[in-house]
Amino acid sequence: MFRRLILPAAVLLALTTGCAGAGQEPAEPSGGATPKITLGFSAWPGWFPWQVAQEQGLFAKNGVQVELKYFDSYTDSLNALATGNIDANSQTLNDTLASVAGGAEETVVLVNDNSTGNDQIIAKEGVTSVAGLKGMTVAAEQGTVDHYLLLLALEKAGLTEADVTFQPLPTDAAAAAFVAGRVDAVGVFAPFTTTALKRPGSAPIATSADFPGAIPDHLVVNKKLLDRDAKGVQALVKTWFDTVAWISANREKALEIMAKRAGVSVADYETYDKGTTIFTLEQNRTAFSDELPARAKQISDFLVASKLVDAAPPLDGLLEPKFVMAVQP
Repeated sequence: MFRRLILPAAVLLALTTGCAGAGQEPAEPSGGATPKITLGFSAWPGWFPWQVAQEQGLFAKNGVQVELKYFDSYTDSLNALATGNIDANSQTLNDTLASVAGGAEETVVLVNDNSTGNDQIIAKEGVTSVAGLKGMTVAAEQGTVDHYLLLLALEKAGLTEADVTFQPLPTDAAAAAFVAGRVDAVGVFAPFTTTALKRPGSAPIATSADFPGAIPDHLVVNKKLLDRDAKGVQALVKTWFDTVAWISANREKALEIMAKRAGVSVADYETYDKGTTIFTLEQNRTAFSDELPARAKQISDFLVASKLVDAAPPLDGLLEPKFVMAVQP
């Protein structure tokens, strides 16, 4: 299962019970070896470039030893970062805010992308607008980014979640239920949009393109990593921009790598291009300077108002722009 927001209660549970080794300090390398950074990612077009970085040796080129860990369950990656079982993770801003609200200590150091259409509310044939969902059953993973998108879309249409029957399902199961005709609409993200749209006559009635900037995706690090290995974090950020440049210069090979990791054809993967806007270095700098602080406050307020979190997360220390500012173009 691939999942992109976790509820604070689940984060708190992970923080208090944890996985094996939760709460332990990372072991120090022996003999002066370069510390290894464990970087998590999962199924989202804006994060598959990390697979390219690994296969093309771009982490090593920047002098950082990385254990790249792919999570079938995005929720598991969020828990792993929250409990300190990985050092860094690829996750959305609203997911990060929810984790911080649950007690996690995390910092955003890079904008990978903005979702510009690859998060979608897809409805059955005959339903052509969000207003048409009134009284219908809509599936999405509860507390996830596409639950968040659903709430944004309902609000824009003058509705609330009480106007629909919400069916909480994991993202892959939600897509399958929609294709099987068990629900009337579904909230999913790529590559599960491809699955959902196999239902005859189905079509998106709302996407992240309708809410510009609402769903930014990031490299987020455990604050302990910042204290332990700021140089390594800088190398991760530099590697990202090197990877984006490599993909631009070697598009055919890059698409093969990313499509294979996504489990889809190259042709299907190419359809995700417009729905995910990869951020340049200049866009990163602008985002940290002008956009992200306000966006974080806006999302925080919405999460509280929608009761997706119990209390607003602390925003101090959430954003750290120094790493993108230090990258040489």
